[in-house]
Amino acid sequence: MHSHLAYKAIKTSQAQQNLDLLLPKVSLCNICEHKLPLGPNPIVQLNAKAKILIASQAPGSIAHASGVPFKDKSGERLRAWMGLSEAEFFNPENVAILPMGFCYPGRAKSGDLPPTSECAEVWRNKLLPLLPNINISLLIGAYAHKWHLQATQKKTLTATVQHWQDYWPTQFPMPHPSPRNNVWLSKNAWFETDIIPILQQRIKTILQSKTIV
Repeated sequence: MHSHLAYKAIKTSQAQQNLDLLLPKVSLCNICEHKLPLGPNPIVQLNAKAKILIASQAPGSIAHASGVPFKDKSGERLRAWMGLSEAEFFNPENVAILPMGFCYPGRAKSGDLPPTSECAEVWRNKLLPLLPNINISLLIGAYAHKWHLQATQKKTLTATVQHWQDYWPTQFPMPHPSPRNNVWLSKNAWFETDIIPILQQRIKTILQSKTIV
């Protein structure tokens, strides 16, 4: 085996061991319990072999009740955008799901409240390095754009998505797939007609590549 591949194999194995130690702590996290109307229920999907990262906003009420992220209309659209079946999407060796906030933040007047900031501060910098095989990060919504893209983020979500090639092929800023975004999608039809086929081909290529275990 080539030395670089051997190193990556060891790195993946060590990363999974560290994930196995951290994830039980994540599941018991209650640092922002006082902010959560339904109480804490951290929801992530992580495996060191994952090749695609979904950096989403925060679980909704349906995910809070089921414990499964994107098992809703938003998830149906996201999987269609990615060109993946449910089985492919919910295979943690394919897809890692690490939202900006791990728990349902509650309802606002329009949609859900913003994700709580504690998850990013306490957990994300510890968990992301334990995903050494990620080839592309799908950055869903303005909160993920701001955290991942920092100074390279454009002035608006639309402008950031329009300039997706500035971050390609390792990062892909995108709107939220929620039905609440139907108006945005109707005004920006280019996203689904022109860009999504490129994303689907990239995801297909990534998942066909060999995983080093």
